[in-house]
Amino acid sequence: MKHQDGVALEVHQLKKVFRDRGACEVRAVDGISFRVAPGEVVGLLGPNGAGKTTTIKCILGLIRPTSGQVAIFGREVASHYPGILSQVSAVLEGSRNLYWRMTVWENIEFFTGIHGLPQREHRRYFEHLVERFGLADKRDVEVRRLSQGMKQKTAVVCALAELTPIVFLDEPTLGLDVETSYELRETLKDLAREEMRTVVLSSHNMDVVQDVCQRVIIMSAGRVVADDSIEHLMALFRTRAYRLVLRGPLPEGLQAALAAHFPGLEVQSTPYMTHMRLRLPGPDDIYVLMDLLRDAGARIEEISQEEPDLEKVFLEIVRKERVNQCNS
Repeated sequence: MKHQDGVALEVHQLKKVFRDRGACEVRAVDGISFRVAPGEVVGLLGPNGAGKTTTIKCILGLIRPTSGQVAIFGREVASHYPGILSQVSAVLEGSRNLYWRMTVWENIEFFTGIHGLPQREHRRYFEHLVERFGLADKRDVEVRRLSQGMKQKTAVVCALAELTPIVFLDEPTLGLDVETSYELRETLKDLAREEMRTVVLSSHNMDVVQDVCQRVIIMSAGRVVADDSIEHLMALFRTRAYRLVLRGPLPEGLQAALAAHFPGLEVQSTPYMTHMRLRLPGPDDIYVLMDLLRDAGARIEEISQEEPDLEKVFLEIVRKERVNQCNS
């Protein structure tokens, strides 16, 4: 693997195969490759079982990969383990990696002490994080007595307090209420921008990823099926999704004609109104759509371009990949 200048994290042809007692193989990670630049905030997405957490654990050296290589700032994890871990911190499985009978502040001191950070030298920064995450009045409270939201914030603070250039956050908003989730992602977004940390964030909460990350890597069945900036992915889908409202029931034969041109057509029809959703394969297909509607005598009440969000883009990509796998 040739290491690239200006690369914080490099994953090359990473594979992890699990074998059960019956000698059956499960390819949790199937030859994935990607790079993350210093200061970049990347979302790692995928449905359950896609291989996200296994990938993170392989990168952190918690699981030995079957094959492939991982490098952090040009140093291979396998040959520099465990010393290389001084460059990374992580929140895995929510707040379960905290010591619940220790206070918030004691947890911070413990985890930063493991990383060899002098307490006196960095105390002001630790206090800054505690204040920033709204934990100042809870700093001397045992973690077990905190709400789930406070526990989750404490776990993130402990990871950030280690002052590592790379931070992995696996489901950092899991189980949080809407308000706490919003507060946490706003704080993460500000800190990532201010401190130029490299952050790899895995979450099923698309609002969090869309709000915090610049780029997403989407996994499905252990493979990378998309790796692009959020802005570009949104632009790809923005011009193709439309919603239509027609007056009255759908004219006879129109649904079949539309379905032949526009796969994935969705129709809900009543005697008074018909609602349709479809995607246009190309920019000129809007004229095909209008011709079909006019020839069938359809009366258009409303037509609007659908503004996609990351959740819709994610579903489109994953569903398309599943169809491709079934057809291959």
